[in-house]
Amino acid sequence: MHFILTLQLSFLFCPETLERTRQNIWLRRDWICRFVWKMSSLSRELVFLILQFLEEEKFKESVHRLEQESGFFFNLKYFEEKVHAGEWEEVEKYLSGFTKVDDNRYSMKIFFEIRKQKYLEALDRQDKAKAVEILVNDLKVFSTFNEDLYKEITQLLTLGNFRENEQLSKYGDTKTARSIMLIELKKLIEANPLFREKLVFPGLKSSRLRTLINQSLNWQHQLCKNPRPNPDIKTLFTDHTCNPPNGPLAPTPVNLPIAAVAKPAVYTSLGAHGPFPPTAAAGNANALAGWMANAAASSSMQAGVVSASSMPLPPNQVSLLKRPITPPVTLGMVEYQNPDHDQLMKRLRSTQSVEEVTYPTVRQQASGSLDDLPRTVAFTLHQGSAVTSMDFHPSHNTLLLVGCNNGEITLWEAGVRDKLYSKSFKIWDIQSCTLPFQASIAKDAPFSVSRVTWSPDGTFCGAAFSKNLIHLYAYAVPNDLRQHLEIDAHVGAVNDIAFAHPNKQPCFVTCGDDKLIKVWDLTGRKLFNFEGHEAPVYSICPHQKENIQFIFSTAIDGKIKAWLYDNMGSRVDYDAPGHWCTTMLYSADGSRLFSCGTGKDGDSFLVEWNESEGAIKRTYTGFRKKSAGVVQFDTTQNHFLAVGEDSQIKFWDMDNVNLLTSTEAEGGLPSLPRLRFNKEGNLLAVTTIDNGIKILASVAGMRSLRSVEGPAFEALKPTIEPAAIKVSGSSVAPVNCKAERSSPARPSPILNGVESMSRSIEKPRNLDDINDRIKPWQLTEIVDPVHCRVITMPDSTDCVHKVAKLLYTNSGVGLLALGSNGIQKLWKWARNEQNPSGKATANVVPQHWQPNSGLLMTNDISGVKLEEAVPCIALSKNDSYVMSATGGKVSLFNMMTFKVMTTFMPPPPASTFLAFHPQDNNIIAIGMEDSTIHIYNVRIDEVKSKLKGHQRHITGLAFSSNLNILVSSGADAQLCIWSIDSWEKRKLVPIQLPAGKAPNGDTRVQFHLDQVRLLVSHETQLAIYDASKMERTRQWVPQDALSSLISYATYSCNSQLVYASFCNGNIGVFDADTLRLRCRVAPSAYLPQTVLNGSQAVQPNVIAAHPQDPNQFAIGLNDGCVKVIEPSESDSKWGASPPADNGVLNGRVGSSTAASNQATDQAQR
Repeated sequence: MHFILTLQLSFLFCPETLERTRQNIWLRRDWICRFVWKMSSLSRELVFLILQFLEEEKFKESVHRLEQESGFFFNLKYFEEKVHAGEWEEVEKYLSGFTKVDDNRYSMKIFFEIRKQKYLEALDRQDKAKAVEILVNDLKVFSTFNEDLYKEITQLLTLGNFRENEQLSKYGDTKTARSIMLIELKKLIEANPLFREKLVFPGLKSSRLRTLINQSLNWQHQLCKNPRPNPDIKTLFTDHTCNPPNGPLAPTPVNLPIAAVAKPAVYTSLGAHGPFPPTAAAGNANALAGWMANAAASSSMQAGVVSASSMPLPPNQVSLLKRPITPPVTLGMVEYQNPDHDQLMKRLRSTQSVEEVTYPTVRQQASGSLDDLPRTVAFTLHQGSAVTSMDFHPSHNTLLLVGCNNGEITLWEAGVRDKLYSKSFKIWDIQSCTLPFQASIAKDAPFSVSRVTWSPDGTFCGAAFSKNLIHLYAYAVPNDLRQHLEIDAHVGAVNDIAFAHPNKQPCFVTCGDDKLIKVWDLTGRKLFNFEGHEAPVYSICPHQKENIQFIFSTAIDGKIKAWLYDNMGSRVDYDAPGHWCTTMLYSADGSRLFSCGTGKDGDSFLVEWNESEGAIKRTYTGFRKKSAGVVQFDTTQNHFLAVGEDSQIKFWDMDNVNLLTSTEAEGGLPSLPRLRFNKEGNLLAVTTIDNGIKILASVAGMRSLRSVEGPAFEALKPTIEPAAIKVSGSSVAPVNCKAERSSPARPSPILNGVESMSRSIEKPRNLDDINDRIKPWQLTEIVDPVHCRVITMPDSTDCVHKVAKLLYTNSGVGLLALGSNGIQKLWKWARNEQNPSGKATANVVPQHWQPNSGLLMTNDISGVKLEEAVPCIALSKNDSYVMSATGGKVSLFNMMTFKVMTTFMPPPPASTFLAFHPQDNNIIAIGMEDSTIHIYNVRIDEVKSKLKGHQRHITGLAFSSNLNILVSSGADAQLCIWSIDSWEKRKLVPIQLPAGKAPNGDTRVQFHLDQVRLLVSHETQLAIYDASKMERTRQWVPQDALSSLISYATYSCNSQLVYASFCNGNIGVFDADTLRLRCRVAPSAYLPQTVLNGSQAVQPNVIAAHPQDPNQFAIGLNDGCVKVIEPSESDSKWGASPPADNGVLNGRVGSSTAASNQATDQAQR
């Protein structure tokens, strides 16, 4: 009895009126039945499929309009939301798709309750005018059924407060009244025969419509007379047929990437993209698409039909996965499709789609035995505080980062059981924190570490804390963590932190109790803020499949969501087993996805997910009945899973749901131990009940640990001085650029890696380094071909024209050389049994790749004197297009067809260096022959800025996203620093040349992965600069066996090594941190004896580092030959880390050191 006007209408209406109403109902129902009968059940089911598709694509308004217009499904949840919100017009409009006021007594009661509530709310607001309007327009219809009721409602207008009416005296607030009414409405709707079978959505498998389209396309492809391995599908409007290729091919089954149909952004051919199109991913690799689509396509299918688009970072952020875009007729210059690309369409030629040879991914079955599992306790590290998180360094296999419940951060060298670094928790800059956070610091519990993690390259590590903060450290030398960044990141606990690399931009992701996920760059600038979870976010898992970057997140309500790097919201909403705290991890090769967690009732779950369907593939068994907390897990070797539970470590084979084995690690483990594998999987760190860490080792791990047993190495512990960036929200506070004692940012008179004893004693970084220190160090000199692996590119020798530029493709599967004659050659490695990864290797000879047309990629050289030209080249991020010049116009080539898409920037002046802007591939920095730098906007074909600062032609350009600068180098031996924002010159720095050396010669620049250290190479030297101040921190000058001029130098892909080629044919491999020589490769190791004895002196002109293998490089020679070189399989790396003994250079006492120092001192004066 909530108020009098909730009446049973069947007692209010007269019999005559009811009879007329009943006749109208049957007439209407008879017509509806005939209509529904004519409309086939398949058509009705199609509407449900479309509804499901719209819901998955988050077309919310369209979903509810179709529900209303079709009348097939009444969305009770949506109806409740609108009632609670008081959106009465929308409530009645939605209802009108299913029933009318006079359909039956249930429908009449539903509308009466809604309009009565709307009327009472108007009276409660004292809005008499609105109340009268409702009375006349909405409630008047009920007066024909019960005039007395209508009069009673009308009399409420005369009261100052309708609660004066005795029977309405218990009317509460609006929110409560709506809730009470909604209970009544739901009962009426469920009882109403017109809503029968319309309140439950059919039990469809997720993304059923997309699956049907996939099956249709697969069937159409099977019916093709000449099916191609990579069919080109540009539309769903017509049936698919393959154009006849060069000869018939055997039918190939296809696995359509689901997202391509689900989100029809641009249906482009795999081989015919625009010059800088949306990055395409192989169909069988798009994991997130499978989750979004939940498709049931066969997992045995291989080649993709339609490529899915990745989501770029700003400024070209386009919702490709949300709204369709008309496929371009001609190829555009825009990396990521946006409206501006139309401006350039007029300049480009039409291009036929072409076929690109791709290789299906073949998963290598991992093999292993129990001996491969680290189950033997090697030793225990005594931490002293309860350990909450651990992470091994990605490349230094015994370097262990530890976070504790008292906020302490510790760095262990587990190989020698030594604590390299330990710092108690401290807020670096309290004044930069938010005021609420400052107020809570004193009264709340102490800070604890939620998570510690290394960046993929090992140059940074991060720590998330139980209240608001994250700390970012830079790892510069083996025993030094430098404070880099502090952010007041979340309100409440920061539960997880992980590093990511979207669009090749290093960044990190955080999540917290405030239900948010945030993406930051390494300067502390917030890039994205993801909202959508309804509970605190527990964990995050950034990942990349081919070129699709995404983030999985889990919350403590058990919801799993997935996000692309855009502002379009979550693409996935699934429930994790247990519906509570869950962590997700990929296998080491990124091919398999697992999750592990515990439900509120204590049941734990370890599962593998089917990425193509977004469903659980297998559930592993072997857990204890109940757990008091959340279990932790890790993966290793692409073969094993490990979980800490029941005071032991349990292991599973990834391919078997049954428990493989377990260990109690000699006892002393907590009920839910935390654990972490190192990268090799031969060591496992496990927490103990007495605040320690047990290191478990496999057979191989024990062998490596025994090799370094002996006296511990003593080393100076550097004093850590704060040099941090403090960020609150997204604002960056001023940087304190105070240099640390061992920081590469500190300028010092260091030559050839030799420094004073007080600064040169360092901790070994890993077991290999420790082993190297035990043995007397000798410079590794490779003079015989049997001590390394070398292959020569086929069809590469050209005695007339040298190799001027050399690039690996970004995917690592090809090598591109630009000759001094303006012709480019491409070599590709095939994926086969000898080379299952399909990556560049010195074990397999690649194919000299050319399109079927036989075209060559040849630069415009009309009127060019080749001996005076300066060739230059740049490759697009997705390897689809290459831009190059050899003294003439800049040409843009399609890497699949070798066709020239367009040319621009005709000389004079000629282009001498090309570099893409790091955030916008439509902006190109072009170094010119006249010493200027042109900032060229491809979209509008316009030079936006012209930078002047050098005296001779430009020889190098390097962007730093972290510092927001462009560094240029010229043949005048000078470095210029330019602001990316304003293109203003910040600084001009001449490199320090030996005494008497004229300021000329090519100078080249390349940024370290940390985007702060800068490698500068000149024929007279190698140098490392701190680009934030442009001060030199390291220098090496040619001497002894490497006394010739330097021809080229480059960082390895992980920035741990520097490869340098010399004009006498030698190649030097240097430690990147210290510029100490660790290996020399003599020309006799890679050149045949006939060439060494020939009349022409053959030497490397250029050197390139593999983008994924740090120990592989390629050289281009002056005879046109290209070679790939790797260490021997027994060595696997280029020499050992050199010692830091004072006065020792290249393994011997360097008599030339003093002379070199003297020469440099004179140059400095």
